[in-house]
Amino acid sequence: LDSNEYYGGMWAAFNFDGLQKWLGECQNKASELEHETTDNLLKEGESLIKAGSQFATVFNIEEKWFIPQELLEKDSGPQPSKDTQTEEEGLAKGDQEGDLEKGEKESAESEKEKDSTQSKCWSQNKLKTLYRKFNLDLAPKLLYSRGSLVELLISSNIARYAEFRSVSRVLTYINDKLETVPCSRADVFSTKEISVVEKRMLMKLLTLCHEYAKDPDNKEFQGFEDKTFVEYLDSKKLTPNLLHYVLYAIAMSTHKTPCMEGVERTQRFLTSLGRYGNTPLLWPMYGSGELPQCFCRLCAVFGGVYHLKRAANSVIISQQEGEPHCAGIVSGSQRLSTEHLVMAVSDAPKTFLQSAPTGGLSRGIFLTDRSMLSGNKEMLTLLQFPPQDANGELVTVIEVGPSTNACPQGLYVVHMTCRQVKSAREDLAAAVSTLLHTEPCEGTYRSDTLSQATLTHKQEDGTDVEGAEISQTECQAVKPQLLWSLYFNCPETSSCDLS
Repeated sequence: LDSNEYYGGMWAAFNFDGLQKWLGECQNKASELEHETTDNLLKEGESLIKAGSQFATVFNIEEKWFIPQELLEKDSGPQPSKDTQTEEEGLAKGDQEGDLEKGEKESAESEKEKDSTQSKCWSQNKLKTLYRKFNLDLAPKLLYSRGSLVELLISSNIARYAEFRSVSRVLTYINDKLETVPCSRADVFSTKEISVVEKRMLMKLLTLCHEYAKDPDNKEFQGFEDKTFVEYLDSKKLTPNLLHYVLYAIAMSTHKTPCMEGVERTQRFLTSLGRYGNTPLLWPMYGSGELPQCFCRLCAVFGGVYHLKRAANSVIISQQEGEPHCAGIVSGSQRLSTEHLVMAVSDAPKTFLQSAPTGGLSRGIFLTDRSMLSGNKEMLTLLQFPPQDANGELVTVIEVGPSTNACPQGLYVVHMTCRQVKSAREDLAAAVSTLLHTEPCEGTYRSDTLSQATLTHKQEDGTDVEGAEISQTECQAVKPQLLWSLYFNCPETSSCDLS
């Protein structure tokens, strides 16, 4: 049973129109009507415990557009192109067949280039017409390629229902710029960002962390059991750059992370390397919301029935030999008898929880016009944005493009997530202002090419140069233009104990 009209609950993925509908429901959520329970639903000695959506609510919702509702006519109107001149020149030379074919070819290429340029100009209405091409996750999830969920997908054969893409690169933000983190041994020795001595230090450290689990008698971390991971890294005399790479990008930790937890995270990262790609992480095509539906499909194969828009309002408890047992549930005004009941944390009665969730998550979903760090091809990117102060939280940034079916061509989706301190907008403000251009635009702005390897820029004499090669520093100077943003907070229920 699922009280929603969509699969996945807080793990769902929506197209743009569906997301707007979901936001409307969240903002205008009326208090649920109490269902009357009649005496004939309960047998002697039975009692009811109210269930329902205890924690599946979102709050602090803020949505904002950074582009106009409609493009100005001068921006969307036809632009003069060279194809007319090319054809006229061909005809003037006697309609020679070879020249005409060449003219038609150049005309087609010019039309394609013109359409591509125009497609880089976005308006709210244009974006909304492409709503079916979006798959926006409420809770984006990357999977370790040797993690428990991937192993379950393989062993249960659910993987046949899903498609995945390997994360193309892991970035970090250091020295006021984005850098690619070397993950594999080959990456470490090919990178130019760190010296030869640093490469040896890094490989030695990663080997120590990787081999620790295989040798129970290893005394490498003796004395650090009650210390933080960063204290251990300091003891290895790592350079600031190496310490940053390991702490934030590989261990995905902070200065507060306990040493052994940091080692465990580093091991998880390293053991997943090389199975499906150069990085240890996988992204589900069409979004993380596909995963719940994959399990539903397998359930249906074995006779399971999935009923949307139908909630479990109460749990019926009976006494057997003095011990409470589940006898069924009440859904609407109907009793459904069952001996076994599996519930999500969000639907469980409060009395079933050892302790209610106390923390929350800050989420941000952003649509941009280009990648955070331009490359020769489209990249699927993971970035752990470091805390900007002692009380700040590590922000997980995932950037996905059209090849993942998350958005239309010419756009990127950026997901940001961190533990809640204040509101989502405040918690993510530093990462957003650093990585994205947040000033509203009028639908026309500096645009890159389809490959994102080159950009239009001005030479010293002031003339525009199309497609000229530019440095990585120049690429980073052109931040992605923010087109649309959504912030919200939601409960963090992953650590809840239902035992």
